[in-house]
Amino acid sequence: MDFIPFIFNGLSISSILLLTAIGLSIVFGMMGVINFAHGEFIMIGCYSSYIVSLALGSEGSWLTLFFAFIISFVLSFGIGFLVEKFIIKRLYARPLDSILATWGVSLILQQLARNIFGSNNVDAPMPKILNEGWKINDAITLPYNRILIIFISISICLFVYYFMYKTPKGRILQSVMQNRSMASCIGINTKKADSFTFSFGCGLAGIAGICISMLGSIGPSTGQNYIIDTFLVVILGGIGGLRGSILGALLIGMCNPFIEYYTTSSMAKVIILVMVLVTLQYKPQGLSPMKDRTID
Repeated sequence: MDFIPFIFNGLSISSILLLTAIGLSIVFGMMGVINFAHGEFIMIGCYSSYIVSLALGSEGSWLTLFFAFIISFVLSFGIGFLVEKFIIKRLYARPLDSILATWGVSLILQQLARNIFGSNNVDAPMPKILNEGWKINDAITLPYNRILIIFISISICLFVYYFMYKTPKGRILQSVMQNRSMASCIGINTKKADSFTFSFGCGLAGIAGICISMLGSIGPSTGQNYIIDTFLVVILGGIGGLRGSILGALLIGMCNPFIEYYTTSSMAKVIILVMVLVTLQYKPQGLSPMKDRTID
């Protein structure tokens, strides 16, 4: 057994899960909203690369990919803003209703994608070099598309860390996460913070969708293929914390290829789920949750 491909595959899976989980973790941690439509915002990102390639008449170039990242974030951010403004905003004190509402949004967005693009999967053109790989030896080749995804994941993590911990806007969001009532008392507009947070989380999901479109064909249900693992990452790592999302993504992503090697893909998912459940018995808040600050 050569461990290099397994480690590389584990890192690439972890990178994808991390990209899909960061936005969900921030929204869940700050607003307490379980966004069942998160997978559809990933799907919007997937189709963004396809839309940009059609608009520019390109068969795949770095310029197209660059514009696709911008469009995916802006489009997902904008749709997320509208969903929060007209639906989520009215359901903050009703968590069960918000679950049903976001599930309804999920079904609507899926059906819209089917009506616009059809039910069949499509391929988003990418730079041709991404179909090649870095040949280490005759038996091992590391695909460039997965190397790029790992690089993008690291870059997004650094950006989110800088934004959340080093900028005034990020510190406002941190204060609302840690103590909403106190943040409101010192003059922070928590409603605007919630609106931005939900939109920002959806925008990050859109960027994750672009990365997923690099791996193969995309369709209306592409986002749903990742949503369960995304929730597992958020729950295992701890809600609201970037460090927890990184830890959860690494654990699930690295364990998956090794377990699959000795069992099957279906059994690997079962074993990982059992591992998460056992972990939660001892760490109910996750491995590295966001700490609340309260005044006794």
